[in-house]
Amino acid sequence: MSERIKIPKAAPAAYKAMQAFESYLETTRISPLHHELIRIRASQINGCAYCVDKHSRDARSRGETEQRIYALTVWRETPFFTEEEQAILAIVEEVTLIHQRLSDETYAKAAALFDEEYLAQIIMAAIIINAWNRIGVSTHMQPARV
Repeated sequence: MSERIKIPKAAPAAYKAMQAFESYLETTRISPLHHELIRIRASQINGCAYCVDKHSRDARSRGETEQRIYALTVWRETPFFTEEEQAILAIVEEVTLIHQRLSDETYAKAAALFDEEYLAQIIMAAIIINAWNRIGVSTHMQPARV
């Protein structure tokens, strides 16, 4: 599979807007590790190998454990994630699979754990990684071999 167009070159203004959105998220209260969990989990669901690789590396460099990274696909079946992380991962999955809807149960659980601003930031983080995944998958971006 060969890589297709390079979005930064073909649509630099759009790419700059995506980067601005990402820069905003770096200013939020979402912890760096939680942000990486959001990015990895959405990327797994979307099948974006480039983003799974990139954000798994970033998570490791921020101190995330191999065990938790490997367990992200089965996070509900493990004791490795806090109640807050479970709520974040549930929101991310349902936003990523939005055609199946964001359930009232998932939303209510997250709303009980997080204030409105933080919950909005989690939803926005899920939205931006989904957008990046769509760029990566549609343009056939591939992770580099190391």
